[in-house]
Amino acid sequence: MGTFTHLKHLTLGPFSHAAGIITLPGSKSISNRMLLLAALGDGETVVRDLLKSDDTDVMLAALIKLGVRIDSTGKNDYRIIGCGGRFPVTQAELFLGNAGTAFRPLTAALAFQSRPADRRYLLNGVPRMHERPIGDLVEALNHVGAKIRYLNNAGFPPLEILPYANSNVSRVKVRGDVSSQFLTALLMTLPLLKKEITVEVIGELISKPYIDITLNLMALFGVMVERREWREFIIPAQASYSAPGTIHVEGDASSASYFLAAGAIGVSSMRAGAGTVRAGVRVMGVGKTSIQGDVRFAETLALMGATITMGDNWIEAEAPASGRLKAIDADLNHIPDAAMTIAIAALFADGTTTIRNIASWRVKETDRLSAMATELRKVGATVVEGADFIRITPPEKLIANASIDTYDDHRMAMCFSLVALGNVPITINDPGCVAKTFPDYFSVFSTIAK
Repeated sequence: MGTFTHLKHLTLGPFSHAAGIITLPGSKSISNRMLLLAALGDGETVVRDLLKSDDTDVMLAALIKLGVRIDSTGKNDYRIIGCGGRFPVTQAELFLGNAGTAFRPLTAALAFQSRPADRRYLLNGVPRMHERPIGDLVEALNHVGAKIRYLNNAGFPPLEILPYANSNVSRVKVRGDVSSQFLTALLMTLPLLKKEITVEVIGELISKPYIDITLNLMALFGVMVERREWREFIIPAQASYSAPGTIHVEGDASSASYFLAAGAIGVSSMRAGAGTVRAGVRVMGVGKTSIQGDVRFAETLALMGATITMGDNWIEAEAPASGRLKAIDADLNHIPDAAMTIAIAALFADGTTTIRNIASWRVKETDRLSAMATELRKVGATVVEGADFIRITPPEKLIANASIDTYDDHRMAMCFSLVALGNVPITINDPGCVAKTFPDYFSVFSTIAK
């Protein structure tokens, strides 16, 4: 199988189980953060095992257009010469697709660029990006001296960014209950102001593990942020990023969720001659030492009855001995992306599964709550969609040959591929949308689906 960017439809299955070992691509969250921090720092950083995807391509192209020197040194390896916080190119129009991990932090980084007076940037993306809210971030940035204007609808891209004006503000507030990317963008770029400043989070901070990734990577580049619970974050005075030398990108823990779920939802054993061989899937690239919160997806699978084993750099999942998972009622706010995979695992569980505190699904690449409910019903599930929860009761038998719409959302396509493990064929529309984070997903999936 190839990358399927040219196909309108892809039919998978039927399969009965999954077994094998796969090596994960690099983490999108880590990749784009590393690229920006390396660009903003002083010195030369070599990033190895960078994720190759649409979202990282967007970030690389934007940084190069802004004058950052980036050289490819091998497959998925790059040398980045930092610009010391000041981008050499002072006027540019940047197309950032639907990459939130590029659009939000680049908005903040460009907002803190000062002279010359004619410095000006235009940021835009695909139509869906222009529907994804950014007003809370823009309001926070303007409060500390940025000059950002909306070019169309207030609170949404596209944006015009003008030179930063010095400000005496030492405290800034940002909502935490819409997207953790707003806080990440502020934390990563406020060191450019070279002064102590406190970020106060208003409301519940969602997706806390993603903030942990941000803080870990900032520390790797030499900036230590003081965290007071999850309410206040203090950027130290005269903070600056310095190149850490050669660094490696972990495997993507969100992508691991599909393969771990595959190991957990297939039949628990298969006949091989006179004996019985356990099926299961091992993912290489993340494990006990990971800085990514989505490794906790494995804990949720274990709650559903899966057998989970873990090493420093690998995780393995097997189905329960009974062959069926158990339904759960869980708050998965801490793993919103991987929580989508639990919604598919619910199809293979006994009872009704409820996934709570996932309102952030509505402002992702698509309205994932609505999309997930719609597509789950196509395979026979009974679904209740709430403002911030989804409740899934599996059918006695999955409906074969369902045609799944993916809404230009990579995670919808990858999630619903797992339905084929229920001994039914399924058709994925627009399979090429997985290029956003995992272009080779279906090729890798084909190596474990049996």
